[in-house]
Amino acid sequence: MNTKIVVFICAVGIASASIGPVPVAARVDPLPQYSFGYDVQDALTGDYKGHQEHRNGDLVTGSYSVVDPDGTRRIVDYAADSLNGFNAVVRREPLVAAKFIAPAPVAPVAPAPVFAPAPAPFVARAPVAAPLFAPAPAPYIARAPAPYVGPAPYVAPAPVYPAPIARAPLYAPAPAPLYAPRLTSPYYW
Repeated sequence: MNTKIVVFICAVGIASASIGPVPVAARVDPLPQYSFGYDVQDALTGDYKGHQEHRNGDLVTGSYSVVDPDGTRRIVDYAADSLNGFNAVVRREPLVAAKFIAPAPVAPVAPAPVFAPAPAPFVARAPVAAPLFAPAPAPYIARAPAPYVGPAPYVAPAPVYPAPIARAPLYAPAPAPLYAPRLTSPYYW
């Protein structure tokens, strides 16, 4: 078995050597350059963001911005290269500058006259007789707290076993031969 594997590996090696070197499809650009950017202004969903990036060789610079829920725009300016690594500066700007609006002058209004209400007329009432006795308060009956019994004892359920399976015996006695004397009869041949 091992010789078959060795022979197979050698055959694959010989076959791949006969093809020759494989040409490299993509060459590595020694000075890559690109630039891109996008800007999203969606008033329907409230999604406002943007991104710009430029690359010249090993130096990548760019910035992106996003509107935070508190109404400020967060802007991140970054630069990355092989010497200094990735460096970012984050700043926040308010979207709308708060403008102070002076309140309009209000013309003085004369206060409304205040009238005192007329006093209510005095009505004499008949004296109310106090009851001769007050009902006795209901007696308080203190009850002893119920004794603590604790949890019910654990009773294991009865095991449930499957019904026995009726099986044929491994061996069975041979049936008794049914030998009967042959009756001679005019009706049998």
